[in-house]
Amino acid sequence: MKPNEQNPWKIIDKHTAYDNAWISVTHHNVLHSSGKLGVYGTVHFKRLALGVLVLDDENNTWIVGQYRFPLNQYTWEIPEGGGLLDVNPLTSIKRELLEETGIVADSWIHIQSLQLSNSATDEIAHLYVAKDLTYQKATPDEDELLEQQKIPFDELYEWVLNGKVTDSLTVTAVLKVKLMMLDGKL
Repeated sequence: MKPNEQNPWKIIDKHTAYDNAWISVTHHNVLHSSGKLGVYGTVHFKRLALGVLVLDDENNTWIVGQYRFPLNQYTWEIPEGGGLLDVNPLTSIKRELLEETGIVADSWIHIQSLQLSNSATDEIAHLYVAKDLTYQKATPDEDELLEQQKIPFDELYEWVLNGKVTDSLTVTAVLKVKLMMLDGKL
């Protein structure tokens, strides 16, 4: 093991500061390799983060608008949701796509896995592209006030470039798909 791959932190003690069905927050009293005492808070996510960029035969995509409580603002995003850790992520994102948009896809490509904020959380995300689409009625949870919009992929790409869309899963998926298109891989 290389020195920079070794854990420089020693946990002196820890306790759960907060816990609910989605996250738990742990307070750690730590000793860094420099000998300094400190504290570190970590957030454990009890679900996977999932997102899907949908493409029809004309390279249109669907985005979902909703009010995001932590940001106190309305955002536009690719269809996203959470998946149980012990369930295949593809199974979960298929369910989310159907609920939020009414779309069923016959072709799925896993395009990226990523750590969302690894300085404080262990949240992992999986991103997909969905193609070969059929359409049904959307059935979002009754507490979700969602708006759907069908737009050309290139327009969503421009929204990402100009900062109109800032959701990390959407930005990552759009940029990855654009690169895949430019490389002839999609």
